[in-house]
Amino acid sequence: MSWDKFKDLVLTNSRVELRRVRIADREAFGRISFDESIWTYFVSRIATQDDLDQFIETSVRDTLTGTRIVFAIIDRETGQVMGSSAYGNLNEADRRLEIGWSWVAPQARRTGVNRGAKLALLDHAFDELGCERVEFKTDVLNTGARDGLKGIGATEEGVLRSFNYMPGGRRRDVVYYSILRNEWPSVRQERFSALST
Repeated sequence: MSWDKFKDLVLTNSRVELRRVRIADREAFGRISFDESIWTYFVSRIATQDDLDQFIETSVRDTLTGTRIVFAIIDRETGQVMGSSAYGNLNEADRRLEIGWSWVAPQARRTGVNRGAKLALLDHAFDELGCERVEFKTDVLNTGARDGLKGIGATEEGVLRSFNYMPGGRRRDVVYYSILRNEWPSVRQERFSALST
């Protein structure tokens, strides 16, 4: 389950294509990433061209070093980059990973793009990587993300208090969610049946 095998991974279903973030994506991400509503609950944000450059460079570096595999989310209806998500916190021995660092452009919200991305990542994690557990975390105040995670069938597990600092100095509490291998077939059928692969 080493990250090395997946650096050039492309995941697709009827709604989205996910492939690693590239330096050449700078312009595409620049068209969608400067809306501050995206970043309210993020530890980092893209507010300037320098922030965008840092996002691209960190995404590429993390993928090359195996820290995370950072994907561009491409809307298959338009062919446009609409956001990003990543695999991270891989634990091969325990067969688990985290899906996170996820965001989509405001115009992609409620279009099925994020749900399609989650389906592609979950299918690959369980069916190809053999994960026993996929986890997610979000800011306890991020009700939209929390509702979204419940909507894809993730189970809320608990809150880690005072987890990290946010811009502006607030200490963030995070809430963890997970989907387990034995839950995935029924979760997939119940929550993702409208999306074909």
